[in-house]
Amino acid sequence: MPKITVLPHPDICPDGAIIESASGESICRILLNHHIEIEHACELSCACTTCHVIIREGYASLEEASDAEEDLLDRAWGLSTTSRLACQAKLAAIDLVVEIPRYTINHAKESH
Repeated sequence: MPKITVLPHPDICPDGAIIESASGESICRILLNHHIEIEHACELSCACTTCHVIIREGYASLEEASDAEEDLLDRAWGLSTTSRLACQAKLAAIDLVVEIPRYTINHAKESH
């Protein structure tokens, strides 16, 4: 089974994590199922950038991003050439190393 290595994030996953999961599930759903509370303001519907992640290893194993995902990623904080929305990127058969950016742009959260 492929693994996702989550690099340490000071608020969401301070010690990092290594998660084994079946292929075909979104990175966001896998993280949430393993109690890594990545933001997901649009409930995994590809309508925001709060679940933005940077794929540090294994990027080429992911299916290409849709036009809708690419358009949203243009608005993400800390965009990288290997950025993806975790709700849209599905784990393939290759291990991934994932970095959760330090900040997200969450208009719903910021407006309170």
